[in-house]
Amino acid sequence: MKPSVLAVICGMLLPLAAQAAAAPALTPPPIDAASYVLMDSVTGQILAQDHADERRNPASLTKLMTGLVVDHALDQHKISLDDVVTVGQDAWGAGNPVFKGSSLMFLKPGDRVTVRDLSRGIIIDSGNDACVAMADYVAGSQAAFVQLMNQKAAQLGLKNTHFETVHGLDAPGQFTTAGDLAQISRAIILSEPEEYHMYSEKSLTWNGITQQNRNGLLWDKTLHVDGLKTGHTASAGFNIIASATEGNRRMIAVVMGGKSSKGREEQARKLLTWGLRDFDTVQVFKAGAALGNETVWYGDKSQVQVGVQQDHALSLPKGEVQKLKAQYVLNGKRLEAPLKAGQTIGEVRISDDGKLLETLPLVALQPVNQGGIFSRLVDYIKLKV
Repeated sequence: MKPSVLAVICGMLLPLAAQAAAAPALTPPPIDAASYVLMDSVTGQILAQDHADERRNPASLTKLMTGLVVDHALDQHKISLDDVVTVGQDAWGAGNPVFKGSSLMFLKPGDRVTVRDLSRGIIIDSGNDACVAMADYVAGSQAAFVQLMNQKAAQLGLKNTHFETVHGLDAPGQFTTAGDLAQISRAIILSEPEEYHMYSEKSLTWNGITQQNRNGLLWDKTLHVDGLKTGHTASAGFNIIASATEGNRRMIAVVMGGKSSKGREEQARKLLTWGLRDFDTVQVFKAGAALGNETVWYGDKSQVQVGVQQDHALSLPKGEVQKLKAQYVLNGKRLEAPLKAGQTIGEVRISDDGKLLETLPLVALQPVNQGGIFSRLVDYIKLKV
């Protein structure tokens, strides 16, 4: 790459929006768990982690993927929230020894339940029976639904996740990681806003039975927590994924292998508090906003506006925002027509106090067609003089 044009972009930082560089280091609070991740949901950046790629039993955190597959079936209009599902024999907790002592919605064979209530039963009650009933309805069987779960994991680019059950009870070959669970959670938050509100519901009453959401952070008065899920088995330990917002900012904390139900909440609370207190989420660029004008040779226009194609945000320690700089560099010595709108012509480099954080494609914001014979001749002479 031959740098031909540099432009320092100052004063363009706005409060907010979208996808992933490494954050400058701050020391997170000590976390008592086997593994954890704190992610800025807006940018996708990991702000703190420990053993984030260690494969562990997900327990009921599996139900996040169950819910995501159901949500996508809703998006594709294969099912609707008002559909009525007839519960099958395999979803009967009392008739299934695998479910003994586990979380249930307390369905019975022949019960007729809406997709909406089954979804709430999966999320709020953590009902293993509700997972089976929904899997049968969406995919025809648990095995077929598990295939959809693993297909979705592959689509999300998850390298350390594989499901064997629709509900998360321990099974050979079933595993995920704190890092992958953060990605699943972010996908739910960003792509399923109409269903995400269910994760903040504190209780569900169905068929005369009221159960409380096991995510105790929903009652926390120091944070605005609106999801997501808890899980526990003897081998997994105590797991939790919690998301908290502050204005336009959102953090996701994943804690796996905690020591107790209250302990996992405390560890997640520490991560969320630290992230919201010590970091800022700043919008660095707006899609389509001109970062500069560049000369174009042999074109029907002599200049073209350049910029980026997508909104771009970063999560930075508070106080670092003032040190943030950006510059763009063209790929070649000069720009020559024709150019297409959106064509990559260089890169934008974002640095913090001299340290390169990431690069983005620099694109032409408008098309430039080839000029006429006379204008091209004039440009040729100018370049030769």
